[in-house]
Amino acid sequence: MDEILEKIAQRLEAVKKAPTPDELEQLRIEILGRKGYFAQLGPFMGKLSPEDRPKYGKQINKLKTSAQDAFDSKKLEFEKGTSKTRFDITLPGRAHQIGKIHPLTIVEKRMMEIFVHMGFEVVTGPVLAPEIEEDYYNFEMLNLHKDHPARDTQDSFYLDEGNHTLLRTQTSPVQIRYMQQNELPVQIVAPGRCFRRDMVTARHSPMFHQVEGLLIDKGINFTHLKGVLEVFARELFGQDRKVRFRPDYFPFTEPSAEVAIDCTVCGGKGCRTCSNTGWIEILGCGMVHPQVIKNGGFDPEEVSGFAFGIGIDRTAMLLYRIGDIRLFTENDKRFLDQF
Repeated sequence: MDEILEKIAQRLEAVKKAPTPDELEQLRIEILGRKGYFAQLGPFMGKLSPEDRPKYGKQINKLKTSAQDAFDSKKLEFEKGTSKTRFDITLPGRAHQIGKIHPLTIVEKRMMEIFVHMGFEVVTGPVLAPEIEEDYYNFEMLNLHKDHPARDTQDSFYLDEGNHTLLRTQTSPVQIRYMQQNELPVQIVAPGRCFRRDMVTARHSPMFHQVEGLLIDKGINFTHLKGVLEVFARELFGQDRKVRFRPDYFPFTEPSAEVAIDCTVCGGKGCRTCSNTGWIEILGCGMVHPQVIKNGGFDPEEVSGFAFGIGIDRTAMLLYRIGDIRLFTENDKRFLDQF
């Protein structure tokens, strides 16, 4: 018995120095297992004299408690990672994953840089550009009458029974809010999220990102609008891009136009990306409607201006040739690691 007890004491010293959890488990089986050292003491206890039995019993119980405490302590040490010998220092290190800037953020930042270099001020925040907007600013002040299809509850996320408050469907309300609170000249761009009741498809999403642009001052005409947007398009898509303006209609601009560039894939020859037209629409624009200027607090007889709206998601899809808008919100790290 004395020999076995001495072996147990020696093995407990090994427990304190166990380098791995696997080796700790082997020591536990060797000492406390069904065929371990403590189990081997059982037959000897029955052969002891009545005088020696209590003495050895007390010693064995104390040693068994010490053994169990040693195993529990070492196991906890491994779980907390505090053991200095837990890791094999000869193994290669673990690479830490580094986050990437989202492609929409990259494109928005690049757009803002271009416009800031042309003298535009970036407007964001809950005061001038709230995402929860009043119907009054989102529609009425932008020349969208009560019966306009865009005001249908099927197309907008209204938040109250009276349809007075909604998630903004466009960044255009920033035009009115900024004009009402500032003096001339007004020269701003306002990036932000918008919301519409669209089905989720490869090309549409109920949440999307837009940049609103506005310039109001004396003597502003369509030539200024063309100059600004041509510079923007070539700075963003390449200096060799062709830029085309075609008549369009928006309630808050008159005249209105759509702006397109020659296809970035086929160079204007025609392909699936441009529906074989050779052109890809990138934004809508126009001269600010006199009524909108008046709603903003200025006299349309004295000042004029232009406005434009650009989809950030669509622009990012064109720049990076992404075929599915849903990739922007799925948080697939394999997709994000490409940027």
